[in-house]
Amino acid sequence: MQNINFDEAIRLHNTWRRQFMTAFAAGSYADMPLSDHRSCTLGQALAAATGAGAEQPEFQRLIAVHKRFHAIANEILELSVNGMADSADLMLPELADQSHRLANLLDELRSHQSAIGQA
Repeated sequence: MQNINFDEAIRLHNTWRRQFMTAFAAGSYADMPLSDHRSCTLGQALAAATGAGAEQPEFQRLIAVHKRFHAIANEILELSVNGMADSADLMLPELADQSHRLANLLDELRSHQSAIGQA
């Protein structure tokens, strides 16, 4: 698979998650233009990925987990904006879990790509 630096992807997505959590804690979503996965740099890299690896089930699963991560973030945002911060708080562990799943999938794909590159 071409065009994805997995280390950078993990770093950038962790940065996005921290920014989201900081915005959530401060209640300053209006200042955060990152609530949509299309604005996420990892989302942009996934959309631009080319090569045979981009068609693999593992990569498609990564895309689905990434979209789910941002769907949860959007739901947290909606709940918070609509005065349901307590319900939004309850979703934070799910967001963290999805973030870990995403990082694990990126690690797996990185390992797979390294193995192919060395073969």
